[in-house]
Amino acid sequence: MRIIIVIIIYAVILFNAEASENRSFRIVFYNVENLFDVKKDSVKDDSEFLPGSVRKWNFSKYKRKQINLSKVLCAIGEWEIPALIGLCEVENDSVLNYLTRYTPLRELGYKYIVTNSKDRRGIDVALLYQPDQFKVLESNALIVSTDTSPTRDILHVAGRVISGDTLDIFVCHLPSKSRGASQSDPFRIKVINSLIAKIDSISSKRKKSYQIVMGDMNDYADSKALRELKNRLCHVPHDRKDMGTYYFQNNWETIDHFFVSPQLLLSDGHISVFQLKSFIFVADFLFRENKNGVKIPWRTYKGTFYTGGYSDHLPIYLNLNIK
Repeated sequence: MRIIIVIIIYAVILFNAEASENRSFRIVFYNVENLFDVKKDSVKDDSEFLPGSVRKWNFSKYKRKQINLSKVLCAIGEWEIPALIGLCEVENDSVLNYLTRYTPLRELGYKYIVTNSKDRRGIDVALLYQPDQFKVLESNALIVSTDTSPTRDILHVAGRVISGDTLDIFVCHLPSKSRGASQSDPFRIKVINSLIAKIDSISSKRKKSYQIVMGDMNDYADSKALRELKNRLCHVPHDRKDMGTYYFQNNWETIDHFFVSPQLLLSDGHISVFQLKSFIFVADFLFRENKNGVKIPWRTYKGTFYTGGYSDHLPIYLNLNIK
């Protein structure tokens, strides 16, 4: 009897030790839809989001937008703080400073890195990170020339996680389809080619390469524009088949994605993607019903009419297991 008890205790100790060796590491991406401050930028066209504009953007609306976004990001964490949060459609350093220091997010201690793109409207991409979970080793912006109007830079951040391994994170916001898919494909392909060149360069230098690309790709995962990226990295499918990340012309579209190194899909590595899928964050407060009674993302503006919502995109996230 005594031997049986000892065996049971030993098994429990082993189980708990194994569980304690695995750390959950949540990564979020969110297109926050026009997070502009209320100040005039002397070199960028931010006139649409100023107090004197047709939208009548002001500090009260700006503050509410920031509080809304912090609510979403806190809710995504559930019982654990997201380690990394990629954002796009942020105007500058100022709006991130406000988000991380003057909203409920301030209690979570996020640091951030943001690009300074030559985009005509001045919108950028950024990465919020927990310094105790992700030690930044280097960061840089990949500047892409599309031979027409400048587009958003790609943000690359390399950091060390608790296992001692290095994660290379890329935050993207590809050119839109405003000119139509066939007309805009070459622009997205050019951005993807610049991204692939950087991915290949890192892979050639690092013996073990863990890379994660996240962003608003403005296209489907199996599109022509993203074909070469899928040849280098693995697309992580979303959990929802009944909806997408963006609602456009009465249809759901899935245009926000995660792509990861093949090694991250192996369960025997130091780092792996939990359940081999990503997730669309769906919470009731993110939706409003349209005139047809369909629940769609509650955005800040409908045209030029202020509605006080969150974003026209839904956030996505994935979980890593880190040994």
